[in-house]
Parts: sequence; structure tokens; C-alpha cells
Amino acid sequence: MDPRGVKLTLLMGPVPVAAPREVVEALVSAKVEAGSGDAQGGFELTFELPARSPLRTLFLVSGGGGGVPLMRVVLVVTLNGGDEVIVDGMATHVDTVPGDGGVSKLVVRGKDLSALMDVIEIPGLPFPAMPPSARVLLILSKYAALGVIPLVIPSIVDEPPLPTDRIPTQQGSDYAYVKRLAAEAGYVFYLEPGPAPGTSFAYWGPEIRVGEPQPALTTGMDAMTNVEQISFNFDRERKKMPIVYFQESNSKVGIPVPIPDITPLNPPLGAIPPLPPKIEKLTDTAHMSVAGALAKGLAFAGQNSDSVFGSGQLDVSRYGRLLKSRRLVGVRGAGLPFDGLYYVKSVSHQIERGAYKQSFSLARNGLISTVPAVPV
Repeated sequence: MDPRGVKLTLLMGPVPVAAPREVVEALVSAKVEAGSGDAQGGFELTFELPARSPLRTLFLVSGGGGGVPLMRVVLVVTLNGGDEVIVDGMATHVDTVPGDGGVSKLVVRGKDLSALMDVIEIPGLPFPAMPPSARVLLILSKYAALGVIPLVIPSIVDEPPLPTDRIPTQQGSDYAYVKRLAAEAGYVFYLEPGPAPGTSFAYWGPEIRVGEPQPALTTGMDAMTNVEQISFNFDRERKKMPIVYFQESNSKVGIPVPIPDITPLNPPLGAIPPLPPKIEKLTDTAHMSVAGALAKGLAFAGQNSDSVFGSGQLDVSRYGRLLKSRRLVGVRGAGLPFDGLYYVKSVSHQIERGAYKQSFSLARNGLISTVPAVPV
């Protein structure tokens, strides 16, 4: 048990079980990356490697040295009496590096369970009369034995194609194909470990920027400050408004329609967005169906809606809990332009003996808070 009340539990193996005490005692640091769906989540575990240690052989034999990954790694953090699974993935690379005092270190790197979805390419697999959401569910069902729980939300263009018109076929690996379907719908796809060890949610749906905010990140407020550093950047050039074209059926003339970046699941978190935003004409939408053109416009608007970005670092013992990515969090003490609610784009955990810190990145659409106060 760490004197600050944080406990780590490491499970590993083809079927993950509690790691032997010798392995846990050799663990000197852990890094975990959790993003918003842009890339696969990843981890890096560093072990001390005394002479004749069985660790290197253990990871190499189990597939950590390349090929199909077989070594599953689960890392659980116990804080304030509750358990949080921060890693459920597969070891993909194992390296030995020189260390201090003649003791080498074994560095085990890996990715979340999407690593298994990205191993084998299945080109040409047909999905007759199946809309994108059904295809995603069918693909994810293959990973149910690993504890993968699909959470799939159909999009507004989730229509089954007529088999007489076309039969969709898979291109690339399961992961690449599911990611491509998500991009076409303006969605995100990621795996989130937990809630129980050995389970993960596979989310395929819109980026959701609503819900109960996490306790505020506080800066410049003396004893109430709970972050080590935090900074913000206002970049008006990042925000773009798409214009899609709907073809008039008689004249075949494309009618331009601007698409806002505000939806019920993506409300404005900043009161004053940059004006005027850049305009991006999506001319290829003139040949799409109304639903398809609208979906492409919403996807573009969602990906280019942010103009205020924040980043920083906190000590978990002072924040009192784990900051989670893909959720809202409040900020206070940063000044009138930057206080308020943000979407947590990514969180990186850095765990060492006696220290647990998190780096984070935040984003929202504009300056000035839309709420009078944030939860503390």
C-alpha cells in the first residue's frame, strides 16, 4: 500500500490473474495513455531486471516480442476505497535497457484490446443488407469472450443498403474497418477498460460532451489549488464551419447550407466562439443523399469546433481522485476567458513508487464560461 492511499493491482497472462509478488515488486513505473478515440490507448510498464530474472523470458515467450500478442495486462488502481481499471490491453513490445547500478530494466509496451482487432486483415468479407451499426456489432461480437462489451449508437444515416444495389465488404483489419465506419458517420470509436477487471466497453458513437462534470481543476487559489500547472491557448484559426450542398431534384442545382457545430450531445461550453469562423465548402456532398450530406457536415463541424485548448498536470493525491478522459471537467482560477467547463480530450497517467501524476489536455468551442459556477 502506498503511504498516500493509492494501491496498484497488476493482473497478467493469457487469462489475466494476479501477478506473482516478485513481478509486482519489480515494477518501478507505469505510464498509461487514454485519448478521445483519435488513437489506440496504450501503456508502458518498467520493471527492474536483475540477473537471471524470469521476467524477460515470461514476456517474450508469451508473445510480447512480436507476432500475435498473447500476454494480457490489466492494471487496477485502488483509491479512496474504490477500484478503477486504467489498463486492459495486450503487451506488444518488450525491450531491455541499461539501468543504474548494473541492474537492467525491462520495458513492456502495449495497447488496449484493439491491438487484437488490428492483427489480421479480412479484406472482402461481405455484409449484405447490413447498416454500419449492425456491421460494427457483428465485428465486436467476435471479442465478447475477452470481455468486450459493445456500446453502439446507430447514426442518422444508418440505413441498410439494398443487396441489388451494393453489398458492403470489409477492407483492412477489424479495427481499421470499424474506425473507418466511425469516421464516415462523424463518430468516435474507442475501448474503455472496466468497470470490472477483464471487461472493456467498446464505444462506437458520437462524441458526448454532456453529463455530470468532474470536480474542478483549481489554479491560483492558494490552499485550494489542486493542479501543479495548467495553461490555455486560444486558436481562432482552428474553428471551421462546413457548408454542404443539397441537390434540388428538378434543376439539379446544389443548394448550399451551413452546418453548425452545436448538437444536443455537443452543446457550447464557451459563450463566445471566434467570429467569423473559416468556411469550408464540402462540394462532394452534392452527390450524396440528404442524410449522408448532413452526416458528413456534422462530422466535419464536430471535428473542427474547438478553439480553446488547455493542458496541464496534477498530483492525484492532491486532486483526490482520478481525472478521466472523454468527460467534462470544470476549471476555476484561470481567469474570466478560460474558467468554466471543458471536454477532457486525453489523460496520461505517470505512476512511480510514492508518486502518481496525471497530464491532461482540454478543449472547448469558445471563451467565457456558459455556467455561473463549476462543481468543486
